[in-house]
Amino acid sequence: MWLTRRSTPNNLSVTTQWLSLLGSVEDEVVECFKIGGGVPYEAFLRFNEVMSEESHQNVVTPLFDVILPMVPGLTQKLKSGIDVLDVGCGVGLVITELAKAYPKSSFTGYDFLNEAVTDANKNIKELGLSNIKFLQRDAAKIDDVNKFDLITTFDAIHDQADPDTVLKNIYRALRDDGTYFMQDIKGSSHVHKNADHPIAPLLYTISTMHCMTVSLSQGGKGLGTMWGRELACEMLRKAGFNQIGVQELSHDPINYYYIIKK
Repeated sequence: MWLTRRSTPNNLSVTTQWLSLLGSVEDEVVECFKIGGGVPYEAFLRFNEVMSEESHQNVVTPLFDVILPMVPGLTQKLKSGIDVLDVGCGVGLVITELAKAYPKSSFTGYDFLNEAVTDANKNIKELGLSNIKFLQRDAAKIDDVNKFDLITTFDAIHDQADPDTVLKNIYRALRDDGTYFMQDIKGSSHVHKNADHPIAPLLYTISTMHCMTVSLSQGGKGLGTMWGRELACEMLRKAGFNQIGVQELSHDPINYYYIIKK
C-alpha cells in the first residue's frame, strides 16, 4: 500500500531514499558547521535521480487532473498556445509532459546543473519534441524581459544562492498578464509553529543536509527547506508581485502551491 510503485502518489519508498542520499554527505555537512561554507550540488551523486522520482510522484502524476486546474483558464491557454518557462527544471519531467500534451505552446527549461540539462535534452530528442528546449542557466543571472506567459518553479526557490534576485528575474521575465506558479515546501517560517507538523523532522533534516548547505556552498543565503510561507510571501512582494494566492492539495502534505500575478 505504501512501498511500491503501484501505490503512487503514496509511495513512501521514494521519499525515504533521501535518508541514504543525505547520509552520504553527513561528514562534510558536520565539517561545514565547524568551519563554515557548505557542501556543493556535485557532492550529492544521486540527487537528480531521487529528485526526479519525487517530482514525478508529487507533481507529474496529479499534473493534469489536479494541479493545472488550480489556475483558472490555464488549460485552455496551453491548448491555444503560450510561452512557458520552468526555472530550476532539473531533468524537465513536468514541462516535458506539458510539451507532449500541448503542442501549440512553447516550453523552455533552465537549470544550474549541466548534467540535468544534458539528460533533459537527450530525453526530448528521443521523444521527438520540437516545442521544448532546455538550457543551462544560473537563475540569478537570467535577463529575459516580458517574455513568458507562464513561469513555474517546482521546489526550486528555497535552495537558490540568491533567491531575492531569482524572484525579481522571474517578475521581469513574466508578461504583465502572466502567471507565476510556485510549488514549495509547506511550513511556517517560525520554528515553533511547525511543532505539530507531522513530517517536520524529515523536512528540517533535508534542509540541513541539502537545501541550506548547497546554497551556503555558493556563498548564498541558506534559506533551507523550511523557509516558510511567511518569508516566501514577503520575498514575492519585495520582488514586485501584488497578487499571491496559496493553496494546498489533499494528496500532498509536503507542499504549498502559490498562484502569483503582478
